[in-house]
Amino acid sequence: MNFLSSEDQIAYRDSVATMLAAEVTAESIRSRWNSPKGVDEKVIQQLNEMGLNAMLVPESCGGLGLSEQDFILLAQECGRAALPEPLVDNVLVANAMLADIACSDLDSAQQCKDLLSEVVTGKVMLACGHWINPFINMADINEWLLLSHGDEVHLVENSAVELLPQRSADPSRRIFTVNWQPSGETRIANGEIGAGLWRRALNRGALGVAAQLIGLSESILHRAVEFTTDREQFGRPVGSNQAVKHLLADCAVSLEFAKPVVARAAYTIGANSSDADYAVSHAKVAASRAAQLSARHGMQVHGAMGYTWECDLHIWMKRCWAIDKTWGDAGFHKNRIHERLLDPSTLMGAEHTFTSITSETFNSQKGTV
Repeated sequence: MNFLSSEDQIAYRDSVATMLAAEVTAESIRSRWNSPKGVDEKVIQQLNEMGLNAMLVPESCGGLGLSEQDFILLAQECGRAALPEPLVDNVLVANAMLADIACSDLDSAQQCKDLLSEVVTGKVMLACGHWINPFINMADINEWLLLSHGDEVHLVENSAVELLPQRSADPSRRIFTVNWQPSGETRIANGEIGAGLWRRALNRGALGVAAQLIGLSESILHRAVEFTTDREQFGRPVGSNQAVKHLLADCAVSLEFAKPVVARAAYTIGANSSDADYAVSHAKVAASRAAQLSARHGMQVHGAMGYTWECDLHIWMKRCWAIDKTWGDAGFHKNRIHERLLDPSTLMGAEHTFTSITSETFNSQKGTV
């Protein structure tokens, strides 16, 4: 499994990061809190023009035909910028789920393919409501919703449902529950196929959260390092104190351990691996742990001002706390890990990892994991 990013992936990521750094600032995020929809239409249009909506849509449906490994780099940048718009969930979960159906032999495939052609051009937006994640962020700005009823997948127009607003700890998130009635006309998949689609949606949603948590943690850590470097006390920077260094070093170590785990999870989803459930849960737990540690230590090294509304740090911390419980909390994902570890058929240990690697294959696999 090669987790190294290609030059094209890095170039794409850098171009998106540059745009987000210019357009999504703390000031622009605060201004969204008092706006009617809570989004910046200009940012949505720019992201669509850069091809993000089309990334996970097959070329046969007018998309770019890229993989989850390509998208998680951009999801991390969305986290780093604390992007309020629900791009990650829409692209990684809803668009990808609709693409799976469009490429199937289901009767609804053509309907989904036609809708995808409008999604990739930015004419319509699509969100997904999963049983494990019933709170849909900014459901009101999406023209279509993918909703679950048991193993059934329903494609429902926004105008046909009742959206009930809920409160979030993060003022950038405007979450809704959906009051609706399933019908045969809106059902586009069911049975075993529907269950498989919802399982993949859960994994993709959890992967998207893990990737965003990595970006959020890196941004918090960067701000903490910058603050402790500039802030002086007793004639020297606060960050020169060993106790402060240790706190931030712990955050950096936790982040570096979480990054390859998230990359592996993206690979398993893209490869339709049987390890996807376990790998995604591992990624979600590792990224959540890194984010919680970064938020706690980041606030601590800021001192009393780290608790204030005026300090921009709380924008990133609240996003960490808000999305940490989405697409399955820590308990849910730890249970999935435990199930895998306790399965007697699971092959674990160095004897299963390295036995088949000879010196010849080792030399050919340099740079891979």
